[in-house]
Amino acid sequence: MRKIVFVLLFMLSYGVSAQQDAQFSNYFFNPLQINPAYAGTRGTFNITSVSRAQYIGWEGAPRTQFLTIHTPVGLKHIGTGLTVNYDKIGARSMVNTNFQFAYHLQLNENNLRLSMGLSGGFQQDRYNFSGLQVIDPTDPNYLVSNSVTKPNFGCGAYLFNDKFYAGISLPRMLKQSLDSKTGNSFLQPHVYLSGGAVFNVSSVIAIKPSALIKLTANAPITHDYNLSALFYKKIWLGLMYRAKESVGFNTSFQINEGLMLGYAFDYPVNGMRLNQWGSHEIVICIDLRASKNAFISPRYF
Repeated sequence: MRKIVFVLLFMLSYGVSAQQDAQFSNYFFNPLQINPAYAGTRGTFNITSVSRAQYIGWEGAPRTQFLTIHTPVGLKHIGTGLTVNYDKIGARSMVNTNFQFAYHLQLNENNLRLSMGLSGGFQQDRYNFSGLQVIDPTDPNYLVSNSVTKPNFGCGAYLFNDKFYAGISLPRMLKQSLDSKTGNSFLQPHVYLSGGAVFNVSSVIAIKPSALIKLTANAPITHDYNLSALFYKKIWLGLMYRAKESVGFNTSFQINEGLMLGYAFDYPVNGMRLNQWGSHEIVICIDLRASKNAFISPRYF
C-alpha cells in the first residue's frame, strides 16, 4: 500500500510542477551537482560521492546517489567536470549524467573570481508498475512500463574568494516530457540560488553560514539554511533547517589534507513525519593535488 502511495505522490508532483530534482542536505559539499560553474574552482582533482536514504521506514521511499568529478585544466582558468545522479522512488528511477565546462576570471588582486559554466548530457527516466501491490491486476496502468531518455543542458555563474561564495544556476534549461505515451508528465526547469561565507571567531574556531534557495514555476520556493562551526581545522558541526519541511544536523571530519568524511541527518516537521526515522546522508570528498602545489586545508567551499 505504501508503495502505491509513493507512486501517486510522484505522479501528482509531476502534474502540478512541484520540486522534482532530488534534494540533498550536504549541498555545500557538492555544489557541482547544481551549478556547472563550480567545475575546477577547488584547484584540485576532486571526487565527491553522496548517498542519501530518505524517510527511513517507508517502503518505496527515495534513495539517491550522487557522484561528481571535476578538475582545473591547463592554466587553471578552465574547469571540466562530470556528474552522475541516480534517484529511485517507488516504481520510478532516474539516471542523470552531465558534463561540465567552466571558465574562471580573476576580478581583482584579492583573489575574487567569477566562474561561468555550461553543462550538457542526458537524463533517463523509467517507471514500471508491474511490481506494485494493486487491488485490480487487470487495471491497464498496472501493466504500463516506460523509459524515456532526453537531452539536458544547464548553465550557471559562481562568484567566490577564500571567504565567501555566491552562485546562480539553471541545471535543467529544457522543459521535458517524462511520458513517451501520453506526454502529460513534465520535468520543469529549476533555478538555484546559493551563498555562504566563513568568519574566523578565533585561531581554532570558524563559523560558516550558508543557504540554498530553489525556485520552480507554479511551486513553493524551497529554502535550505545551514550554520556550521569548524574546530581546529578538522571537525565541522552544523545545524540545518529546510523551511516548513525539516530540521537536522550535519558533521564532517577532515581525516587528512585530501580526504573528508561527512554525515547529515534531517527529520521532517510537516505531515511526512509519521512512522519513519528521518533521512540520512553520507558524503566522501577526495582532493588530489599535484605534488608541486601545497594543499590549502581545510577547503571551505
